Parts: sequence; structure tokens; C-alpha cells
Amino acid sequence: MNALIKTALAAVLALPAVANAEPQRTLLRPAQVFDGTDPAPHPGWQVLVEDTRIAAVGPNLSLPPGTQTIDLPGQTLMPGMIEGHGHLFLHPYNETPWDDQVLHEPLALRTIRAARQAETTLRAGFTTERDLGTEGAGYADVGLKKAIDSGLTPGPRLLVATRAIVAQGAYGPKGFEPGVSVPQGAEEASGVEGIVRAVRGQIAAGADVVKLYADYHYRPGEPSLPTFSEAELTAATAAAHDAGRTVAVHAVTAEGMRRAIAAGVDTIEHGDEGTPAVFKAMAAKHIAFCPTLAASEAIARYRGWTDPDHPPAGVAESRTAFRAALAAGVPICMGGDVGVFAHGENVREINAMAAGGMTPAAVLVAATSGNAQAFHLTDRGAVKSGLLADLIAVDGDPTRDLSALTHVKLVMKGGVVVR
Repeated sequence: MNALIKTALAAVLALPAVANAEPQRTLLRPAQVFDGTDPAPHPGWQVLVEDTRIAAVGPNLSLPPGTQTIDLPGQTLMPGMIEGHGHLFLHPYNETPWDDQVLHEPLALRTIRAARQAETTLRAGFTTERDLGTEGAGYADVGLKKAIDSGLTPGPRLLVATRAIVAQGAYGPKGFEPGVSVPQGAEEASGVEGIVRAVRGQIAAGADVVKLYADYHYRPGEPSLPTFSEAELTAATAAAHDAGRTVAVHAVTAEGMRRAIAAGVDTIEHGDEGTPAVFKAMAAKHIAFCPTLAASEAIARYRGWTDPDHPPAGVAESRTAFRAALAAGVPICMGGDVGVFAHGENVREINAMAAGGMTPAAVLVAATSGNAQAFHLTDRGAVKSGLLADLIAVDGDPTRDLSALTHVKLVMKGGVVVR
């Protein structure tokens, strides 16, 4: 080492240690706080945010020097909502049919649109989204998640399912010359070894959650039928759980739901044909139900439904199943299958759940701490010291009037105000 380098190194080592920078602190002063667990809001509560996390919650908090204050008069501060069932790589089917999105839209177009839709979702007050499959866009959701996490583009915290897994021959697009290989909207698998291989491959590629299809229709116009066997679902679920991933299952039929319950999955999506006995079994195993009511209603509207007093059979069936799940005491997941309808309008599912029999406060709990619990997210979903400072403020009191959720005035993600 030459003398000049030695002299420079000695000078650096002789410098006094630099004190740690002071944390960034913000005090939020709303009219009241809905904490995500207690159905009743807390008037007069304040929330102190320190860097990325909530430092203190309660009335008349003492403030460290240098704390920034944000006043939120007439507003309710609450946890950022968690979208439980979304598809950022889809857009409404009345704009472009699903088949055309999967087969004809370029991947770059779909990815750029997904990024814009992620920002729209965040600005609507949803700071986390469980995205349950790219529907033919491969592993682009993994890249989108990385882009959001790195700050390259704004969006909610994502739980991604990548390609999702379907039984061989049981998904789409369909209707082409037999024997011609057509790109599918999910990864096909068959047999215990095949489905376990698909699960592990998707996890290795970046999946946070494994999405399985327990039933589907083999040909256009046919009813949904069970696809994967109980043994296949059980093996796939075990492989996912061994890797620390949760399992979400598309199941419309009672038999598909029964097989998923026996397999020990974490959530069941749709459940249109669920029976009281099936929902009782779900409740016994604490498997959460994501009814996706808003998607059923949106599809019916695309097909011409206009009379709210006379819902078509599909909508009526979904609503009946939802009421049966409530009666059985099944944990309810708030997730609307957004992508079928417009991103940013996620509250349509919240309104549908309230119309189906839940109180506004119960729906809000489902959309915050309930989803956090169902998805094993221990760092968010409530306004509580130590959790992530993912917070929103809305005009009025959403525990009494859910329309307040359409008037989002502040969105904070990880302590940073993004709206």
C-alpha cells in the first residue's frame, strides 16, 4: 500500500462516528380511527408514524421534537384495505373479451396496463392486493411486484400467484382445431407428480400464493365439473405449505369445494354451488371464503341484466351461497375478482357483501384484519403499534356509510404519503 493511500485511509478512520439520522415522524390527527379489528371507531384517537411503521396509537399522544402533523378534519383514519382476489393483468371483459386478452394482447401492453392499474388500485385505498393469476401473462406479476417494491412504479404490496394451475385440458382459451396447441390462461398439470412439480416450479419462479382450480368446464357451454382429484389437491397443498405458501382454490361446485376442504387449503374462491354442509366443513377448518359477488354481478350486466330486483340465476346463486357461508360462520375474505370489472372500483365487492347481509363494520374488518389473517400477513391489516404504516383516510364514517370509501383523501404506504 503506497504512502498516499495509507494517509487517506488514516484520515477516514480518524473521522468521528456519524450519529444515526433521526427517524421521520408524522402525526395523523383524524376525527376518529377505525382500527381494523374493533367494529366501533375511536373518536379523538391519533396515530404516530415513525419511518415505515406505526409507533403509537391513542388520544393525546406526546410528540417527539420535529414531528410533522397532518390534520384530517371530519375524516376516519383506517388501515389500508387488502384486495383479496384480483387480476391486475386483466381489464373489464366488456372492453376486451378474456380470450382476446390472453391470445391477442402483447405481453408488454398487458404489463404496462397492469402497472397503471396497480397505481389506480393504490390510490383507491388498497395498499395490498392478492393477485390470483396473470391469465396467460406468465410470470409478469413477479416483475411487477419487484418494480413496485423497488419504487420504480407505484402500487400496492402484491401477493402474486403467477400462472395458476389447472387440470390438463380443463381451461382455456378453447374452440380451436383439435390438436393445435393454443396458449392457455394457466399452467396445465395432471397427476400427483405433475401438480407437485407445477407448484414447486411456480414457487421457485416467485409465487407467494399457489392458485389451484378444483373444478372448471371442459368445453364451452358445459357446467363446471370437478377436475383435480382429492389426492392431487392434497399433494399440491402439502407442497405449497411445506414451502411456506398459502393455497387459494377456485371452486364453484360443491364437490370441488369438498375436495379442497379435505386437502386443507387456505381460501376457497367463488363457491357458487356451496351447500350448508360444505360451508359448515369450511368453518370447522377455518378456511376463508372469497365470494367474488361483484364479478358475478358485472358479468351479468355485460350480458344485459338491468333490473336489480330480478337478478339472473347466476347472481342469485352467488348471493345464496354467500348467505349460507355467513350463517355457517365461515371466515369471509373480501375480494371481488377485480379485473372482471375496473380496477379502482374494488369497493363494489364491499357494497355487495353489505347488501348480502354483513354490517358495514363487519365488511371493513374483513377487508383489513380479516384478509390479513386469512393470508397470514402479520405486519398489516390493523392500526396498531409496530405494524406497517399502511393507512388511509376517508371522508365521514365508513362504519355507518360505506359510500365514504369512495372519498379517499389520504393514502399512506410504509409511512410515505402517496395520495
